[in-house]
This record gives sequence, C-alpha cells and structure tokens, in this order.
Amino acid sequence: MHVGLNHTGYLPEFVTVTEGKTHDITVGRTLNFPKESIVAVDKGYNDYSWYKQLTDKGIYFVTRLKTNAKIRVIERWTVQKNKGVTCDQSIEFTGLQTAKKCPIKLRRIGYRDAETGKRYVFLTNNFKLAAKTIADIYKARWQVELFFKWIKQNLKIKSFVGTSKNAVMTQIWIALCVYLLLAYIKFKSKLTKSMQQMLRLLQLNLFEKRDLMTLLRGQIIRDHLHDPNQISFV
Repeated sequence: MHVGLNHTGYLPEFVTVTEGKTHDITVGRTLNFPKESIVAVDKGYNDYSWYKQLTDKGIYFVTRLKTNAKIRVIERWTVQKNKGVTCDQSIEFTGLQTAKKCPIKLRRIGYRDAETGKRYVFLTNNFKLAAKTIADIYKARWQVELFFKWIKQNLKIKSFVGTSKNAVMTQIWIALCVYLLLAYIKFKSKLTKSMQQMLRLLQLNLFEKRDLMTLLRGQIIRDHLHDPNQISFV
C-alpha cells in the first residue's frame, strides 16, 4: 500500500494498492504534486532522474543521501551545531551515470539527533529553508509509519478475512474509509480524544442507539428507558 500523507492533519492525500513486487519509486513517478510542494521520502524512492524531474517542476524534495553516493562539495555554509546540524553544503554528483541523470546542484545536510545520538545525511533541492527545518521535515515523515501501524493495530488489516485479491483489496479500502471517517469526525467535533479512544468507544457501543457526539464527548447520558434517576457516564 503506497500512501501519500498530507502534513496538514496527517490525512491520506492519495492511496494505491499494488502487488508486493512493485517498487516504491514506480508509483512515485506517477504522482503529480502541486508546485512548491515539499515531498519527504525515504531511500526507497531513490531515483536521481526523478529528483531532476521534481526540481524542473518546481517541487521540493527531502530524502536521505545514499552512503555510496559520489559527490563534490561546491560550497559550505556556517551551521548551528547547538541545534544538531553538523554540515550544510551545496553539492553536485560526480558519478558517471548519476551526473547524467541529475546534473543539478543539490543541498547536503548533516544532522545528529540529540535524543537518539543517530547521525543522518539529508539530500534536498530546497536552498531556502533552514537546515534544522529540513531535518524536522524528514523527521515528520515518521508519521507515515505511525499511520500504517495504527491501521494494522486498530483496523485488523494485519490479518485478512479472505485470501482472494478481491477480499484483500476490499478489506484494505474499508479500513481506509473507517480511518477517514474517524479523522473527519475528530476534525469536525474538535475532540481531544485520540483516534484509538474514539474507535474503542464506537466498538463498545456499536449496537447501542446513542447520540454520536454525546458519546464521543463523554457527556452525561440519562437513561430514560429504565430508571429516570439513573445517570451513566461514557
């Protein structure tokens, strides 16, 4: 399942389901992003020709630079090491094939995560934003992994009811529809409850006739069908 997660609200902007053999970048090349978008992708989408195409279209990307990439540093800038940035450079590729596929200047940013101590090297075509902001953008990409984790844990997409292609696809799309409905309800109602809490409440009261907003907001419900003085909390 290939998902494009919109940073605003972390909602799926687009989803496509393919066979396991289909490479990430194969799907990535088919996507059309608005001009001046910032696309954060992992190394599974590494494609130098694609980086050039995105740049030509006025679309920014943030990814991790491959460790074996052959580069030449053109310019270096002063960095704020107290923010974890270890280097900020303008580079170009020197590998024979890579230089042909991506003959443009790019930006290389070194970063050390203060919490984990891990070191990262990012590659981007955005020269406007601060180096720390670029690092934060890539870090936000982790929301994609959290999205998949939430879907698997809460909507039982890890185990399938049927094994045919149609059954598997149907279950995946139903799970996504449920996620979007929950996200929409959370947005419209401005609830502070997590998506998981909302889902648990709905599961426990699935066959009860309750006002949805009253249920989710945890307001007092007076049970008139039994004892009019009886008050229950949800």
